[in-house]
Amino acid sequence: MTGLAALAAEHAAAGEHERRLAQPVVDAMADAGVFRLLVPESVGGLEVHPAELVETVEALAVGDAAAGWVGAILATSGILLGYVTEDVAKEVFATPTTRLGGVFAPRGRAVPESDAFRVTGRWPFSSGCEHCDWLMGGAVVEGDPAPSLFLAPRDEVEILDTWKVSGLKATGSHDIAMDGVLVPAGRAASLFTDTPVAPGPLYAFPVFGLLAVAIAGVALGTARGALDDVVALGAKVPTAGSRSLAERPTVQAELARAEAALRAARAGLLGAIGEAWEHAAGGLSDAHRLGLRLGATHAAQTAADVVTAAYRLGGGTALYEASPLQRRLRDVNAATQHMLVAVAIYELGGRLLFGLPTDTTQL
Repeated sequence: MTGLAALAAEHAAAGEHERRLAQPVVDAMADAGVFRLLVPESVGGLEVHPAELVETVEALAVGDAAAGWVGAILATSGILLGYVTEDVAKEVFATPTTRLGGVFAPRGRAVPESDAFRVTGRWPFSSGCEHCDWLMGGAVVEGDPAPSLFLAPRDEVEILDTWKVSGLKATGSHDIAMDGVLVPAGRAASLFTDTPVAPGPLYAFPVFGLLAVAIAGVALGTARGALDDVVALGAKVPTAGSRSLAERPTVQAELARAEAALRAARAGLLGAIGEAWEHAAGGLSDAHRLGLRLGATHAAQTAADVVTAAYRLGGGTALYEASPLQRRLRDVNAATQHMLVAVAIYELGGRLLFGLPTDTTQL
């Protein structure tokens, strides 16, 4: 992934300006298999261990957080193909570079019509939607308390130009909308109540846990890139100073503390993934699911602290658009706004740890 990260870094400024990833970056990611990491092997996917998902998007984010983010979202969207029949999955995943995206949140409504559904809704935060072949939206079916995901071809979904933001600009996370789109029943599935069709531990792994750890991987990669940026500035002599950054004890100590924090957070995340993976086939307890979410949240929040420290160490240089530190600061703080790694997970975790009645459906 080192080559992909370098390519992403090379096009990062252009991606921010255009508010979407540069096409060479998307094509290279597709060719490398990033978007089929979680697609079942039976239909041409890679069906990888969740740790490989994290390490892949982490490596991309070292170059550009937006590339890591789009990789994370489109890769995790592929999990839906483990919930539909193999015939439907093969129809959707027609080529090794097919790209699925969309939004899990149930912001739409679906009305049954024969062996299909009429789906209407509007979904914000559809990262990488302009690069997708298929887009999905979560919707509630009349009379069914569990929301489902509905998958439609890109040309049946409207993309609304709404992504005018401060961070993760190049993700192109516009709103998408469906207006009475007819979706065959075979292209709909509930990640809450349906049993995965594809066998194997990956599809027994909690979907929201997968998304959370992928987002955390992006944050970790962004922080790693920020520390690399500081090291690259080591020869810089600040204004009115006589010693370089690398020669200053306070800078040395701050860099080392940030490095230790990042390593610990990453190890904690990978440890939680490994423990959950061992038990996935037999069913995960709430404790395992919580471990994933706490590991992801801690990793993402720690990464944001590390990037903030790196930005400060960069001094006035970090203010300029030519410095990746200013972009990393904006991007990592945009990433931590995602509900799956937001600090609110600590409240949920605390309730569980105290043994209080807790709604765990989002775990």
